[in-house]
Amino acid sequence: MIVKPYSPNLGAVVTGIDLSKPISDIELNFIKNAFHKFQVLFFKEQSEISPESQIILGKYFGELHIHPAAPKMKNYPEIFEIHTHKDSKISNGAEDFHSDVSCDAEPPLGTMLQLHILPEYGGDTMFANMYMAYDTLSDKMKIFLGDLNAIHESEHFYKDRYENNDVRDKNKKYPSAIHPIVRTHPITKKKALYVNKFFTTRVEELNIEESKMILNYLFQHCEKTDFQIRYRWNKNDMAFWDNRCTLHKAIWDYHPMERKGRRVTIKGTIPL
Repeated sequence: MIVKPYSPNLGAVVTGIDLSKPISDIELNFIKNAFHKFQVLFFKEQSEISPESQIILGKYFGELHIHPAAPKMKNYPEIFEIHTHKDSKISNGAEDFHSDVSCDAEPPLGTMLQLHILPEYGGDTMFANMYMAYDTLSDKMKIFLGDLNAIHESEHFYKDRYENNDVRDKNKKYPSAIHPIVRTHPITKKKALYVNKFFTTRVEELNIEESKMILNYLFQHCEKTDFQIRYRWNKNDMAFWDNRCTLHKAIWDYHPMERKGRRVTIKGTIPL
């Protein structure tokens, strides 16, 4: 296996491993170390991985997460199908920076996405480094944010989003949770900002006006280009990103062309 940095600020390209085959303990430790160092890994030169193999692959890194709202792949509830085409009203991805399902009490550790059908052009994914977003704050701001928690909600985003009747149940409960604005990564012990436009709705300890002002500032800060990379996909590339210290954004600039793939998400722990 060879790992090469994708950019100075985050990301690495991994070659020399076939993810459709069993992974040895040595390979697994190598991948985990690279994952914690680079935050997002792009596995190149892959063949299309079957749903069964992708589920097995994800389980090397932990128990798999079931999405609370998106339609499930038939016979494979762990698989979230990404499919956007000429008749789509919205993208199956997300068109703004976010951390996957941060509204859960125990948000995901990471996500593994492989794309099998790509548009002729467009359809890139952007990632942002939340370690850097935290590190570049002033010391006074770090102290201020270190005592604050944010409310993460999902009904406003998930309700009626997915074209599937079984997720439009009026009695359906959508997850919400309260997390620290600054979280400490359980493995690297580094601090990262943990807010995003999709799910973060309120700073718990502040009034509405103060909360709005602080969150708007943090959303803009997190999206500074200094923290970002933009990844252009090749067919069957597999991306594996750390939801605890990155944000990502799928760019829907290719309509009416088609983009299709599958992802699995690994369960995480309560942010601290």
